[in-house]
Amino acid sequence: MPTLTGQALRLHPDRLLPAAPELRSIARRLYDEVRNLPILSPHGHVEARLLVEDQPFPDPTTLLVTPDHYVTRLLHASGVSLDRLGVGQGPLSPDAAREGWRLLCENWSAYRGTPVKYWLESALVEVFGLDLRPGPDTADELFDAIADRLAHPAFRPRALFDRFRIDVLATTDDPADDLAAHAALRDDPTFRGRVVPTFRPDRYLEAGRADWARDVLHLGAVAGVDTGCYAGWVAAMEDRRTHFRRHGGVSTDHSHEDVGTEPLGTVEAERIYRAALAGTVTQDEATALRRHMLLEMARMATEDGLTMTLHPGVRRGHHRPTGARFGPDTGHDLPLPGAFTDALRPLLDRYGTHPNLTLVLFTLDEAVFSRELAPLAGFYPSVYVGAPWWFLDAPDAIRRWRSAVSETAGLSRTSGFIDDTRAICSIPARHDMARRLDAGYLAGLVAEHRLDEDEAAEAVVDLVRGRPTEVFGL
Repeated sequence: MPTLTGQALRLHPDRLLPAAPELRSIARRLYDEVRNLPILSPHGHVEARLLVEDQPFPDPTTLLVTPDHYVTRLLHASGVSLDRLGVGQGPLSPDAAREGWRLLCENWSAYRGTPVKYWLESALVEVFGLDLRPGPDTADELFDAIADRLAHPAFRPRALFDRFRIDVLATTDDPADDLAAHAALRDDPTFRGRVVPTFRPDRYLEAGRADWARDVLHLGAVAGVDTGCYAGWVAAMEDRRTHFRRHGGVSTDHSHEDVGTEPLGTVEAERIYRAALAGTVTQDEATALRRHMLLEMARMATEDGLTMTLHPGVRRGHHRPTGARFGPDTGHDLPLPGAFTDALRPLLDRYGTHPNLTLVLFTLDEAVFSRELAPLAGFYPSVYVGAPWWFLDAPDAIRRWRSAVSETAGLSRTSGFIDDTRAICSIPARHDMARRLDAGYLAGLVAEHRLDEDEAAEAVVDLVRGRPTEVFGL
């Protein structure tokens, strides 16, 4: 078998568009409607501090490998220890950075068939202007070329933000964060983008966590509220949500193992809350309190207008030894089965038709696309179906999602694309992927005479601009 290492890397202009010629020509025209539109990124994990400091990225590995668990998990599966990739190591020495990059290139075949390959190749070609395919023989040449570019001002974070045509970038932030970085960007006349915080209160809802009591007391101190009782917890949450809104926040994000929202009575909620503070709460009680608190989050959303997004069904830190050594978000958070219809019924009974609630539902379980999410969004005016995320933000999964959801809920009841990434250089590639896939899907409807092409052209633009603008109040 001939080696492919060293061959030129080329991005085909029709990548991801339908293979059938009659569909491809339609898809090309639809894609042309959106290919150069600015990016709206209403949910992601790039930090605002990165843009405030605007420092050069130190090396290719720190930028493209170490922080991206999409990249590191497949290398780990191929037998590469995470410490050799710099995970959990702090700043990398020049030798360690080069070794991490070499390991990526030596295991490049592990990414065949994955969206990670698509994103990394797009970054190499379109961000860095390189046309060498990664491999053992090209690793050092690619490393040196990228390192050289990173030393230039055009490759600093703010320059990339502008170059990627990002109109809005949402970060993910702890409720106790002072959001000073967001304020600095907002008040900086030289920064013309919009970076908004996202309220992520998960740690304060999980009363079974070992650090929960410490965290909620700290939250109370930040909010200036006594969180020694449940009513104080509610007041602290309301205060911090207001703080986020004042700093441009438009949404909250919640990721628990399930989306149960069963209410507790006032006395029972207070009893369990105090037991949690005392460290005597049972796991069943902690789960019941979290479900009650999630319902409370929905009530707050009807009052302050923050879009509520749910990203449930994840077993965090599946491999305990890796979690203990390297910390969270290191590639072994794994999907669980999804269930929404009954779990959300208490919430939707109360607020599902409330004019001020917007609820976006995401899942890692494809079985619920058409069985639960689309029917919910096809009835409740508050409910939208979130774009595929994490393990499902791949071409074929996105196609399956679009087909499964649209037949029941239509196009307008979806969220618009969500890149959900820590890797800033993958943002344009991810959004471009979604635009190509939507153009292909709509081209099929046109070819089957289910949609006129002018309707499809309007729809593809709406999916890029209209949906995220409406759903996230941008």
